[in-house]
Amino acid sequence: METDWFIADLHLHSRFSQACSRNISFENLVKWAKIKGLNLLGTGDFTHPAWLQEIKEKLIEKEGEDKKGFYYLGDFPFVISGEISLMYTQGRGRRIHLVLLVPNIETAEKINSYLDTKGRRDYDGRPIFKIPCDVFVRDLMSISKDIEIIPAHVWTPWFGIFGSMSGFDSIKEAFKEQIENVHAIETGMSSDPEMNWRIKELENKAIVSFSDSHSFWPFRLGREATIFKKTDSYKGIIEQIRTNSFIATIETEPAYGKYHFDGHRVCNFSSSPEKTRELKEICPVCKRKLTIGVENRVEKLASNPVGFKSKNAKPFYKLLPLHEVIALALGEKLEGKKVWNAYNSLIEIFSNEFYILLNASREELMRANVDSNLIDLIIRNREQKIKIKPGYDGVYGEALLGEKQETLI
Repeated sequence: METDWFIADLHLHSRFSQACSRNISFENLVKWAKIKGLNLLGTGDFTHPAWLQEIKEKLIEKEGEDKKGFYYLGDFPFVISGEISLMYTQGRGRRIHLVLLVPNIETAEKINSYLDTKGRRDYDGRPIFKIPCDVFVRDLMSISKDIEIIPAHVWTPWFGIFGSMSGFDSIKEAFKEQIENVHAIETGMSSDPEMNWRIKELENKAIVSFSDSHSFWPFRLGREATIFKKTDSYKGIIEQIRTNSFIATIETEPAYGKYHFDGHRVCNFSSSPEKTRELKEICPVCKRKLTIGVENRVEKLASNPVGFKSKNAKPFYKLLPLHEVIALALGEKLEGKKVWNAYNSLIEIFSNEFYILLNASREELMRANVDSNLIDLIIRNREQKIKIKPGYDGVYGEALLGEKQETLI
């Protein structure tokens, strides 16, 4: 990893969000962020009263010249962040998730006061409001121009801005005249920058990646991240997003995401876009409409051909989390004891996961007496040569080994 890299995961959640670990704390987040190799986290869920109180109690904003919108637990920095769910009618029902990055606690409290005029925010870390996207952006810009609003996991069928079930066919359709105040989109696990380059409307938008993690474990936290140039301020992060001047992103293989292919989870059926077209989007098991996944939806909205590279394109690293690679090598479950033992041994030698995934050479790994099969998979992961059975309709993709790789279509 380069010395000027500043790896950030700014989209995550607290224990006050639904379906999230009850053990999420700032102490656990910092511990595992360092093990992962992250340099900056978002707090997540600043709209939840109890979590905001913990932010105020646990995180310290340095005084004097260092008071720049970073809040610290010990030596580890956070920026104030959260996620909002907007559900409203515009032609049909819309469900859109937005990531918010906020310059300071004072601004966060102003946003919360605004949201209190629209509904409740104490029941979940990702509260729901009946506010159109354009109105929401307009109102937040009136609070502070330094608030960054990023459409989250933009292709997710139910909650992405381009989602097949409740999204829009363009950012302009959603944000109208406020589109100029939307500077970036988040890829989500089921897409990568290359897929998003096919959308002409995104050529002048930054493409960032964050994990949307629901726990602090390293196979969730930082599984997607953005590599910024080293900075000591919120402003330094936002300027890099708004000018598209950050270094790169870290992505999972899109097939690993839970919505890459079309399908029905309850029917245990998935299909490629080509097969879905043959089926006229009808599940052969239950005869109902399939959940249309990201690859299919990108194809429908794309105006640029496969392989097109935007003039503003940033490099990206496509990686499976180290736990996945170890589990594949050992033929064990992701959270199994043998996987954890192997993971902890590697971290003890190499300090953090991103160094192992991105930099550790075959020779270094051999000198550390790492199993040869695992070394091969670490290198293949870095070279994007591990095949994945695509995820669909809420089911994660599955890394494949051996003969299965040759027969995957």
